[in-house]
Amino acid sequence: MSVQGLPPAPAVHWFRSLRVRLLAVTLAGVAVAMLLAGLVLSGLFREHVQQQFQAALQLQLDQITARLEFDAQGQPVIAAEALSDPRWLKPYSGLYWQVDAMAPDGRGRTGVLRSRSLWDTSLALQVDPLADGAVHVHEVVGPQGAPLLVLERTVRAEGVNAARWRLVVAADLQVTQAATARFTGVLALSLAVLLVLLAAAAWAQVTVGLKPLKALQRAVQDVQAARAPQLQGTFPAEVQPLVDDFNAVLRRHGEVVERARTQAGNLAHALKTPLSVLENAARAQPPTNGTELATLVREQVLVARRHIDWHLARSRVAASAHLPGQRTALQPVVEGLVRVMNKVHADRALDISIAPPQVPLFFAGEAQDLQEMLGNLLDNACKWARSAVRLQAQAQVLLPGVDATQRLLVVTVEDDGPGIDAAQRAQALERGVRLDETVPGTGLGLAIVQDLAALYGGRLDLEPAGLGGLRAVLTLPAAISH
Repeated sequence: MSVQGLPPAPAVHWFRSLRVRLLAVTLAGVAVAMLLAGLVLSGLFREHVQQQFQAALQLQLDQITARLEFDAQGQPVIAAEALSDPRWLKPYSGLYWQVDAMAPDGRGRTGVLRSRSLWDTSLALQVDPLADGAVHVHEVVGPQGAPLLVLERTVRAEGVNAARWRLVVAADLQVTQAATARFTGVLALSLAVLLVLLAAAAWAQVTVGLKPLKALQRAVQDVQAARAPQLQGTFPAEVQPLVDDFNAVLRRHGEVVERARTQAGNLAHALKTPLSVLENAARAQPPTNGTELATLVREQVLVARRHIDWHLARSRVAASAHLPGQRTALQPVVEGLVRVMNKVHADRALDISIAPPQVPLFFAGEAQDLQEMLGNLLDNACKWARSAVRLQAQAQVLLPGVDATQRLLVVTVEDDGPGIDAAQRAQALERGVRLDETVPGTGLGLAIVQDLAALYGGRLDLEPAGLGGLRAVLTLPAAISH
């Protein structure tokens, strides 16, 4: 059963979540920052290692240049024992030197002299014209397919203008590449751990930052469930102005509603007074030729009173229905009405019983409106009952799977009277219709109950009663107990 004014809570999509948006933006920014930081740091480390490696190799080239000598025929000579690094003597150690003879066109004989570490191989270098003393840097493939960093320069023998020699030193790059790879791996792992920690920090920040919104949501739910007339609680400075403005709107709305209700009541009472005067004058009219006029006046006064009662009840409920903070306990209202009915129908000795609910029940509306609806139902049941009237109330969940705070208040009033045929039940709810003119009334009782219940988003149903008469089932929105 669905009730007007209490729709099911809409599903919250992830892309509409403020928490998800903040976390997504934060994590995306942090991830991009970590990626850029990783690339920059890895590049800087690689460049630093490369520069250090090249600087060390430059020292080796300078040492070879310093140890280079020429014999009487102008041929280069380098004493191996004059070199300090033992890797020059170990085959394929990863550190190599070589002397090439250079022709004026840049070509020449390779491997005129070479280190013992080259063993039976020589370094194949590209043709690269060099100015005397200039140093060039290359990367080539050396012995056993190892990548090498090569530094080369040209020198001339004194007094021999045509003879030019290329001095070459090379070192294996695998050591630096392995060091760079290890650093990159450690850096990637460290940045991944940092990303996880920053993500956890962002989640904690968003959770703590949005926590006041949860308190605000609970405050709004308290107002909606009639547990509080306004938003109550302590909120951050950024949210408090919104809370104050919302409470101000609630207060102004209540004042407007109260003024409208007062004006409607004043208008109704202002009309009832002259109508009472007209009715009394018509009743006092002597039985003369004006009898027809007196009868007509009494009938029209009764019709006017019906309309005033009808519209007064509608205007009062229409102004107050669904106002936040409304909450009326059911039990005191029912007990008060039963006491009144026992007095009004004392001469009939009716047994009016109440089935006590298992838990306290509350109506999400004003006490006056609840008294109006239950009073009409009890009065109608007592008028038609032979000896017994039963009243029972219970709470029901609005819809399966919907928030349990949205509940219905279901009140049943039944009697052991003659009841109403199924064909006449709809007619009994029409305004001003009286199925039996011998029973006093205006024909507005059940119609007013149905109309007031509809304004609150509820309904009134008429069914056969277990006692044999009529059962009136009144469904209204329920307020949650504290």
